[in-house]
Amino acid sequence: MSPAGTTHGTDELYERLRAHQGRPAAVAGRGRDPVNTPMIRHWCEALRHPAPPDGSAPATMLQVWTMPGLDGMGGARSPAYEALLAALDDAGYTAVVATDCEQEYAQPLRPGDAVAFDGVIESVSPRKTTRLGTGYFVTTRTDIRTATGALAGTHRFRILKYRPERRGQAPPQA
Repeated sequence: MSPAGTTHGTDELYERLRAHQGRPAAVAGRGRDPVNTPMIRHWCEALRHPAPPDGSAPATMLQVWTMPGLDGMGGARSPAYEALLAALDDAGYTAVVATDCEQEYAQPLRPGDAVAFDGVIESVSPRKTTRLGTGYFVTTRTDIRTATGALAGTHRFRILKYRPERRGQAPPQA
């Protein structure tokens, strides 16, 4: 194992997972609600963030408009993304943790804007060993647009799908 936690050797699962890179992660997604003033106010109050003076949504709300509701409805996951997650689950990598996200902002969203989005499976890492366990990092990229097609921003989201270590048990050596 290298210092960065990468395991070496043949990894047939990784080769299968890598085949998903570039495939859709979300297709023709639509925001459940248009960008709206009450949600902007709630976000700003919860985060003690000053509301933008022009009434636009804070740029950091970009992902908010793409999220399914608590009932799970409104998601736009693609069959390719579902297959990728199922392959990891079937191989025993059943736990998941969000590790980070990156956002790029092209233009502000304003109350009344309807949001559309598409996503792609941008990358799958080789198998890595972390303190949580051994697994694979999966990065998706979502392009968020207004109803007119104008790019509002890009959201990259990375998760670790891993096999949790049992307490008191050292990670396996590759």
